[in-house]
Amino acid sequence: MIWSYLVGGPWIVFAVYWFASALKTRRTVSQESLVSRYRVLFLEILGFVLLFSKAGNIGVLRYRILPQTYTLAVIGVVLTWIGIALAIWARWHLGQYWSVRVSLKEDHKLIRTGPYAYFRHPIYSGIDLAAIGGALAIDRWRGIVGVALIVLGYWIKAKKEESMLSAQFGEPFQEHCHNTGFLFPKF
Repeated sequence: MIWSYLVGGPWIVFAVYWFASALKTRRTVSQESLVSRYRVLFLEILGFVLLFSKAGNIGVLRYRILPQTYTLAVIGVVLTWIGIALAIWARWHLGQYWSVRVSLKEDHKLIRTGPYAYFRHPIYSGIDLAAIGGALAIDRWRGIVGVALIVLGYWIKAKKEESMLSAQFGEPFQEHCHNTGFLFPKF
């Protein structure tokens, strides 16, 4: 039970930072449709419900994958904190250009600082890593399915974002793609 609190804590920090920083964004000039956003959002929400809600304890999803060990739980908590720290670091570097929907902001700039120097979607990567950590700490099949849905949702969103950024920035974005990883860092 303590593992759920140690895994839930960083998500609370994440939510507080996200809501506070969302107040300081630039005006949106172009964005994905609501229908497109809600399809991906559905996957992400379903994934998080499976990961964090006992409502996902149905059928085979309620069973443990491995015998629960202290080491596995600690690794899960550490990965959760690292993932949330990465997402917050990336969000800080993105600054006023962040949006909940795939969009372009007024005077949009291509960010290449901080984690964006190594990969193009560090916020999504951080959230994915934190979800994997949560699944390890909770150790249920529902966590595996939840993580798969979360990763799929952010992968789809990242592909949409890449299409929009490529159209906006052209060659500089292609060069950035060559020098950075998609969801995994490229050094």
